[in-house]
Amino acid sequence: MEFERLLDERYTVRGYDDRKVSIEDINRILEAGRKAPSAKNLQPIKVYACSSDDALSKVDSVSPCRYGAPVAFIICASKEGAWSKEGYSSYDTDSAICTTYMMLEATNLGLGSVWVGMFDTNRTKEVFNIPGDYVPISMLMVGYKKEGSTPSPSHNQRKSLEDFAIYL
Repeated sequence: MEFERLLDERYTVRGYDDRKVSIEDINRILEAGRKAPSAKNLQPIKVYACSSDDALSKVDSVSPCRYGAPVAFIICASKEGAWSKEGYSSYDTDSAICTTYMMLEATNLGLGSVWVGMFDTNRTKEVFNIPGDYVPISMLMVGYKKEGSTPSPSHNQRKSLEDFAIYL
């Protein structure tokens, strides 16, 4: 898909039909995240791909925001494994880039997605046995859009370029 069209077609989806997402598409989404840049290329990310009934039930126990998606990705980052300097750590930025790449690949595959930040971080670590210093940063729910799914009314409301950017 052409990049501009991809950006225009992506929107937050909060309703999914019952179709399963193929393992091939799950792997393509994971591969997109794996290719995402990270500071100093340290790749401090670990992604949990949840598609079994048991795993999705666990997702439901830590977040009210699955919206029936047949796949939930939990994007985690290692604070110790990330690049850091003078009190700054790239772990959350690296995970945001990874989640973005995965979200765009889902759209490229004709799937809908919603980026979720509303979940119990500590419970997620516990329920999914997330090791050591890895922190769950975001979840990405993915699936086929329910028939009639449309972007929210405010989706296309954007600041003008003049209000968005400052030319120096």
